[in-house]
Amino acid sequence: MIDFELSPKMRATQKMLRIFAENAMRPVARQYDEQEHEKPLELIKMVHGFMKGGIGGPAPAGDKKEEGDKKKKKSEVNFATAVTVEEIFWGDAGVALAFPGEGLGGAAIHATGTPEQKERFLSRFKGDEPVWGAMAITEPEAGSDSANIKTTAVRDGDEWILNGEKIFVTSGKSALEDSKGLVVVWATVDPKAGRAGIKPFVVEHGTPGMQITKVEDKLGIRCSDTVSISFMDCRIPADNILGSPEITDLSKKTTSGFKGVMKTFDATRPMVSAMAIGVGRAALDFLKETLAKEGLEVRYEISPNRMTSIERDIAELEANLKAARLLTWRAVWMLDNGERNSLEASMAKAKAGLVVTQVTQKCVELLGPLGYSRKLLLEKWMRDAKINDIFEGTGQIQMLITARNVLGFGRDKLK
Repeated sequence: MIDFELSPKMRATQKMLRIFAENAMRPVARQYDEQEHEKPLELIKMVHGFMKGGIGGPAPAGDKKEEGDKKKKKSEVNFATAVTVEEIFWGDAGVALAFPGEGLGGAAIHATGTPEQKERFLSRFKGDEPVWGAMAITEPEAGSDSANIKTTAVRDGDEWILNGEKIFVTSGKSALEDSKGLVVVWATVDPKAGRAGIKPFVVEHGTPGMQITKVEDKLGIRCSDTVSISFMDCRIPADNILGSPEITDLSKKTTSGFKGVMKTFDATRPMVSAMAIGVGRAALDFLKETLAKEGLEVRYEISPNRMTSIERDIAELEANLKAARLLTWRAVWMLDNGERNSLEASMAKAKAGLVVTQVTQKCVELLGPLGYSRKLLLEKWMRDAKINDIFEGTGQIQMLITARNVLGFGRDKLK
């Protein structure tokens, strides 16, 4: 049975995070939005102190372990991470994404690495100093269609040689400038193998041949850096390929390599959904507080037919946000229970990305010129919101994945 009632411990953590978000993040949100790409160093030191490893990437799915005939209590690590992410992003999305942590790179290592690789690469995130991780998958000609990756990895003795270009790498600058940072790069070991030939590689800070070629100026989440990275004869150790370098059943063009990409996204998309919900809640909470000061509060006890237009709008926004949260919590609950959640992760991502754009835009609209003013953070939240409908797979792609899963269609039948 799925139970989404928060435990007393988790409620206490949620309350603590809300205090931190409101008193430490909100006051600097505008400053770091305007000073794009500058890191809030003092805040980073503070958050690293009580959140070792950061919040950038979800922990691995909980295993169902047994001790004798009795099962141990199931893991709630992903569920707790989703609750944490929502509260932190309620504080500020840009600042939150600038925090150190495993990031998408860590998520890829959890999903595809061997036990030895997980220990070797992820242990650096648990030290006393903040460390950044990133993942490079998108290319100029491979956005939503990740299977079209052109970056190559060629084996040369005890090394792999990477060549190609990656764009829109979240926290890429932070990871490359960090002495212990790393970037997980997805490349093909055999272009003829198609999706089966795509493999993840860990490229560490200071590796020759890896270079930032562009730092993006963005609409929202401006405190977080987003970069393009080129790889020119970039040599890495042979054992930095995550998992096995073998291509299973090349003649049948299986997708064993590409499944690592999808397994990573199954873990990270629910967290992006939690990010979106946090931003949406920030906007809606602010709208309700502002209207309450003017004497307008939603009368939940009456029929919608008797409500004012504004009351109905707010009630609908709240209902959609709660629906997105339940989809998100279901997806992370499945992660914690070791169940495949590809469908649920895409459903949560699609719903949350759509809802957060609708919520923030409506909140700006209802407050009119006040909502559009830069004196308030509301217009910033509207700008921060849109990325949730784009990165980690666009809303349209999530709808496509959902339709394929529900109808039982493959890529050849539904594109």
